[in-house]
Amino acid sequence: MRIRSLIVLGAFAAGVLPAVQGQVQNAQKNLAAEWPMYNRDLAGTRFSPLTQINARNAGRLVRAWTYKVGKVKAEGITGGTEMTPIVVNGMMYLATNNKLVSLEPETGKEIWSYELKNGEPTRRGVAYWPGDGTLPPRVFFTSGQRLIAVNAYTGEAVAAFGKDGEIDMAVSYESAPIIYKNLLIAGTNGNPGGTRAFDARTGARIWEFRSVPQQAGDPGADTWGNESYRNRPGATQWGFSMTLDAERGIVFAAYDAPGPNDYYGGDRPGANLFGSSVVALDAATGKMKWHFQVTHHDLWDYDLPSPVALLDINVKGEKIPAVIAVPKHAHMYILNRVTGKPVFGVEERPVPISNVPGEQSSLTQPFPIKPPVLARDSYKAGDIVTAADTNEEHAKFCRGLAERSGGFYNVGPFTPYLYKEENAKPYSTILFPGSIGGVNWGGTASDPTTGYVFVNTQDEASIGWVEKTPAGQRGNGFRRNSIVGPTSRFQWSEGDPRSGNINNSGARAWPCQKPPWGNLVAVNANTGDIAWKVPFGVTDELPEGKKNTGRLNMGGPMATAGGLVFIAATNDKRFRAFDSRTGRELWASRLDMSAHAIPITYQGKNGKQYVAIVAGGASAIDDPEPPGKEALVVFALP
Repeated sequence: MRIRSLIVLGAFAAGVLPAVQGQVQNAQKNLAAEWPMYNRDLAGTRFSPLTQINARNAGRLVRAWTYKVGKVKAEGITGGTEMTPIVVNGMMYLATNNKLVSLEPETGKEIWSYELKNGEPTRRGVAYWPGDGTLPPRVFFTSGQRLIAVNAYTGEAVAAFGKDGEIDMAVSYESAPIIYKNLLIAGTNGNPGGTRAFDARTGARIWEFRSVPQQAGDPGADTWGNESYRNRPGATQWGFSMTLDAERGIVFAAYDAPGPNDYYGGDRPGANLFGSSVVALDAATGKMKWHFQVTHHDLWDYDLPSPVALLDINVKGEKIPAVIAVPKHAHMYILNRVTGKPVFGVEERPVPISNVPGEQSSLTQPFPIKPPVLARDSYKAGDIVTAADTNEEHAKFCRGLAERSGGFYNVGPFTPYLYKEENAKPYSTILFPGSIGGVNWGGTASDPTTGYVFVNTQDEASIGWVEKTPAGQRGNGFRRNSIVGPTSRFQWSEGDPRSGNINNSGARAWPCQKPPWGNLVAVNANTGDIAWKVPFGVTDELPEGKKNTGRLNMGGPMATAGGLVFIAATNDKRFRAFDSRTGRELWASRLDMSAHAIPITYQGKNGKQYVAIVAGGASAIDDPEPPGKEALVVFALP
């Protein structure tokens, strides 16, 4: 731990600590000023009641200050920092590439820092526990399997938590746990998948829910043929944070597809609960209350990448406590959060059947009656991009990619990957949404005053087939592949036969179907109707008249009572504000790097409202940038 340029610990304890505690006590009077957790509240609304910045003046926002956060090691489709700071009790907390820091939220001045001796802190979020009246507040963050506690006032490790201020969670979690009373509730980025709760005071594990049944008779075991749940990896809870109904004591978990193979399930016949499911758990005990599966026997990586959102809606005069889930296939499920029953109905509709040997794909999938699907879910030959849409170089490459792929097979939603015999000519499935998702980890923001739910989507296809795994390679006998390698998309990017055409493809890897390629959508959850939908992002290399293509995006929105939706996310290096009622873009600021994170807003002790975003995008959808540009960027009215 390092106190910024501070003298000696005795002077700090005598002078600075009382000042910080006094600052905390004064700040507690205005809870509206805070952003105290990843999603701002346990319901996951990401909604702030602040109104100083509003639809009338948002266009005047200017940069107030920045703070360098450093380059993290993570690469690939979710590479770079994805950090969302928190602001609570007059202090800001976030993790950089090597330390946890506390900042003065009005200026960015560092108050204290806690530097890791080994490992790298989470690049996604931190959590704040307010104390219990005897113990002072703590800030928690993860580093791989480690869960670490730091004194919120001083930045010192909390020796009474676990051993020397940390515990081994046994399974890694790369995001912020949520705090409920004296519980820390965490997901899993590794195996075994599930959800766990720890004591915020001692670090002791209180309960665990496994997302895959462990033995015959367990809930969901009958959805795994041939007892294929045994020793089964996957169904992790990798989404950033969770949501919780504090009034009812229910925590909502959102699980990944079952493993070890996202695209072949011949070794796991059945629906495979609780893979690709929302599960409501008793927050005090971890006991399951209900579940809802969004993808049966997942063969597309159509999991739930983000926390669900909780919103009280009004449907024809009836108040309904709702939970809103948006998996990668971009259908929005609006459920009663007490019972798990769909509010507007769900139909089990027939879907195409896989022809892969040994595969027993589900005959149906759950389609919500309302809202309509939020992203493209089909493809026909006329959808390919033309020079009139972008330019001839792009269009020519895409035509060639389609020809090399042997043509494309698509028969609508949940089109399965075709089987390719060894040495057979290529003939490829084209799947919308692809495995990157029509919606990804950025999730939703909600406005409780209007019932609007805001979500950013993208339209990009996965292409390829399923084939037998070459002899000597690990796996369950089959793998996904394509003419440009495994894990490939229909985009302007040549592939590496070993890894596909996603990694290192960059911002110039434009999708190969006609724009728009990304949208920002508002759904009226009271009616299930789309309130508005606008292209989201621009392609600067194109001439005027063609620029408004929408862009690929990673990250998510937040909303305010000032009638605004703030979001970065796109790979065009922009941070934007939209009118929450109409979708009209009101403001955009160019950043040094794309910002794949969730923005926040808060009010400083000076009475000013600020809006902040961490810009350190190093995803496969971004062009490489030299180290040193990664920063927390904060805006305010002049």
